[in-house]
Amino acid sequence: MTVDYYEVLGVVKTTDRKEIKAAYRKLALKFHPDKNPGDHEAEEKFKQINEAYAILSDPEKRDRYDRYGSADPQSHFQGDIFDIFSSVFGGGGFAGQGAQRGFAGEDLEARLEVSLDQARAGETIEIEVRRLRLCINCDGERSEPGSEGKETCPTCDGIGQVQRQVQSFLGMMVTQQACPECRGVGQIITEPCTVCLGKGRSETKDKVDVVLPKGIDGGYRLRIPNEGNAGIDGGPNGDLYVFISAKEHESLVRDGDNLYYYLKIGLAQAALGSSFEVPTLDEPEIIRIPAGTTTGTEFRLRAMGMPRLRGIGMGDQIVVVEIDVPKNLSKKAKELLEEYAQETGEEIIEHESFFKKIKKGIFGSD
Repeated sequence: MTVDYYEVLGVVKTTDRKEIKAAYRKLALKFHPDKNPGDHEAEEKFKQINEAYAILSDPEKRDRYDRYGSADPQSHFQGDIFDIFSSVFGGGGFAGQGAQRGFAGEDLEARLEVSLDQARAGETIEIEVRRLRLCINCDGERSEPGSEGKETCPTCDGIGQVQRQVQSFLGMMVTQQACPECRGVGQIITEPCTVCLGKGRSETKDKVDVVLPKGIDGGYRLRIPNEGNAGIDGGPNGDLYVFISAKEHESLVRDGDNLYYYLKIGLAQAALGSSFEVPTLDEPEIIRIPAGTTTGTEFRLRAMGMPRLRGIGMGDQIVVVEIDVPKNLSKKAKELLEEYAQETGEEIIEHESFFKKIKKGIFGSD
């Protein structure tokens, strides 16, 4: 029975090479024999998807397969399926852990507290980071400068890789992996650097610029490429991840792209109306509160909030009115309020206290 290679990879004839490779990667990781020990069905499936990829990833073989239903009159598949796996995943080991020269540096984390003004302007802030950089004495070479501190690795003869024989369902397979003696470098350090003791890196305290996207808020994480620890033996640097927290503003409260200001006004100001100066992240603004304004009334200052982080334009600043009811009135103020209540017909009722009622009941008087 003819095998449909497109069906094996879960793609169609119009699928491009990039999508075919992605489909292969997903299936190869799922059915790899190392992940399914003793599972003969998984082994057979792994063989099929490698056969399918070997044909569909090659333009000439794919064209012949599309025309005649076969890529080769003699055989649908030739070669080592683990070689195919290694070519896609970048090494001879499982999941792409094959030999490579150098080791990537570790990623680092830092925290940064940002004010509203800094977030609004998208400022560049300098932070201090403790990290491992290339040794200033040996420049990451790990051996003492000027010495014959390195020699060819006797295990891999300087290649950095060693071959390993693996018994699989297809027979004896030969794969490659990083040399365990020199870790894929191809050389052995015989005279280590006297500063870093052969590590190739030393701890430093550096300044790193963090560029804030305009409108950023607390809770976001910024990635700064190559600002983590230095790589080893020529490997790439790690990255620096900066976690952002928001600094509380003295008078404004942020909610998404909008800013809120809570304006406290008096009874008379609410009843009669008045003008007020309110702070913003730019210059103070004068707003007019009309007569009869009640608690909770909102006044909107357009485009005076924060830049939209994932959009165009600005949020607003919203002024929320809070009527401040006085707790301690002077005698004169109390008299004036009582006159106001009489004038407007507001009835002021004072309920007798519990103790006053008891006193009346016992003594019959106040």
